[in-house]
Amino acid sequence: MKLGIVGLPNVGKSTLFNAITNAGAESANYPFCTIDPNVGMVAVPDYRLDKLSEMYHPKKTTPAVIEFVDIAGLVKGASRGEGLGNKFLGNIRATDAIVHVVRCFDDDNVIHVEGSTDPARDMDTIDLELVMADLEMVERRIEKAQKAAKGDKKFLHEVEVFSGLRDWLNDGQSARTYLPRVDEDDGALIATSELLSLKPVIYAANLDEEGFSDPHSVAYYRQVEERAREQGAQVIPVCAKLEAEIAQLEPEEKQMFLDDLGVPESGLDRLVKASYTLLGLISFLTSGEDECRAWTIRRGTKAPQAAGKIHSDFERGFIRAEVVAYDDLMACGTMAAAREKGLIRSEGKEYVVQDGDIILFRFNV
Repeated sequence: MKLGIVGLPNVGKSTLFNAITNAGAESANYPFCTIDPNVGMVAVPDYRLDKLSEMYHPKKTTPAVIEFVDIAGLVKGASRGEGLGNKFLGNIRATDAIVHVVRCFDDDNVIHVEGSTDPARDMDTIDLELVMADLEMVERRIEKAQKAAKGDKKFLHEVEVFSGLRDWLNDGQSARTYLPRVDEDDGALIATSELLSLKPVIYAANLDEEGFSDPHSVAYYRQVEERAREQGAQVIPVCAKLEAEIAQLEPEEKQMFLDDLGVPESGLDRLVKASYTLLGLISFLTSGEDECRAWTIRRGTKAPQAAGKIHSDFERGFIRAEVVAYDDLMACGTMAAAREKGLIRSEGKEYVVQDGDIILFRFNV
């Protein structure tokens, strides 16, 4: 899963990204890598994996990971090549979802590129650049379909669908908000176009320390919430400055720090969990003395395809999956006790894997 972090200059985007990369490297005994200067991987927090590790004491514990891309270069006019322009838009195109960092605090020492804090205006600026870039793509798609329709009339429907979308985008509205207006087939057709404003969005409302402990008391945060509600998007309160400090702490110190703030979990942890929900992802687990590991799949994935996430041979030679629910295993205390109680099930090719399933795949190639 790849998430692109976007935002105007001086909204806290790079501070948040640096906190993310530090969190991956410092606050957990997980493998971490920086792929290049603006890409980092962070572990998905999963208490179930932690408990399995306590049970098995494996040689290695491997969490699911999320790739974050710090996308620089957005200014007004990016869609026309201003700033890093096309590079910026190309980087977004390669992501599964967008984390849009919005500044929700005043600070005379941190100059805002527009001269003042105004979340609604900032959100509009980025949204409009994405829509403008999409308009250009949609125009090209219409032209291509019109030419194809001269030889095959079936392309006339494609012209009709994308013309309707073009009118919607011309009103400054995202492709994401257009989908509910069309049927499933036309929605699938639009989805083939890789439009930027079609990507799901999480708004990361960047607050100061005081605001982070009680976000709903901050008028700027409520602005972001209202706009997100209109778009059917999620909002996560974060404090990039605090996240950077938390990322330097050991896990026990981190929890004490959060308890002192009166918040149950860090903004980064909330962001990771929200990303899973946004993209319809779940985790299944494998366990043993060599390794305990979390694997990411889309909700609705069947057992053979889940096995294929581990190795293509597992899917090709799939025989069955031996499955126990995490809660059942914890209630029994050991895998042997769960087996005695008949809680380990043998599932076939049509079994749909559930979040938190602990699975041993049987295969033969």
